[in-house]
Amino acid sequence: MSESGAIKPVVGSGQTDFTVHQLTVFRTVARHLSYTKAAEALYLSQPAISQQIKTLEQMLGLRLFVRSGRGIVLTSAGQEFLLQTEHLLVLLAETASVVHEIHDLGRGSIVVGASTSAGTYVLPPLLGAFHVQYPQVHVTLMVANRRTVEEYLLTHQVDLAVMSLIEQRDHFTVEFLMPYELVVVAAPSHRLAGRSGLTLNDLQQEMFLLREQGSGTRRDTEQHFTHAGLRVQDSLELGSIEAIKEGVAAELGIAMLSRESVTFEIASGDLVVLDVEGFPLKRQWYVVHLKGRRLSLAAVAFRELLLQNRAGFQ
Repeated sequence: MSESGAIKPVVGSGQTDFTVHQLTVFRTVARHLSYTKAAEALYLSQPAISQQIKTLEQMLGLRLFVRSGRGIVLTSAGQEFLLQTEHLLVLLAETASVVHEIHDLGRGSIVVGASTSAGTYVLPPLLGAFHVQYPQVHVTLMVANRRTVEEYLLTHQVDLAVMSLIEQRDHFTVEFLMPYELVVVAAPSHRLAGRSGLTLNDLQQEMFLLREQGSGTRRDTEQHFTHAGLRVQDSLELGSIEAIKEGVAAELGIAMLSRESVTFEIASGDLVVLDVEGFPLKRQWYVVHLKGRRLSLAAVAFRELLLQNRAGFQ
């Protein structure tokens, strides 16, 4: 038989039926060109090594080694198969390393959703803390109004989210994160600024600057008036919290916003908090994820970091 001649393959076998163990045995034999030395290197018996090579040759339908004097040499087919074997074993080793890194959170990714206030004013420092702990994990933050965030969760576009108002609670696992407050703000020059004991009746005729439909702060504003048997008479819809703050500072009207979102403007004197009966309104941020969805290791780690920060609020 020629050194590269074919041999009859095992019935029912395919060319990809070989195992990692067989590839490792073949590579070791090819490196030592000796069944005996390969057996010593792998702590196996020589007959076991010979049988593994024989089985591999039958699976492939190729002769991988031939006798040469008192030893063996690779056939041309064996030389080609050795190149592919080295490549496959390197890839497998790299894959094992990747899996290990994922388990250790040496890499990975997570997509976090957040309602506008949470995504802008609450999550950034927590994301920073997570990055310090897991610098190789890629995090994407998707900020939108609460209805859109719920849709992201339901359609698996985000792994978990931080939000306040949740309409479809039956679909989600909801865990307390931290409290927050809603306050009514105005420009320092506003006619109500500095007055104490204001009521909702005093605010009813004011122009309210509101977010778009679906916004949590808009819903809170309108529902608070409704529960008091009143309604917001005049409103101006603006597309972002920043636009609302600028509008309030420019005396276009007043607004109900989370305290976190106006901390800087209050400290700098650009806005003031009105003393309104029943305010600040107490609300809560929650960590939310879809029931029945298995979170990735990165998502679990991020959820745990978030919930660690609630200890001081319970």
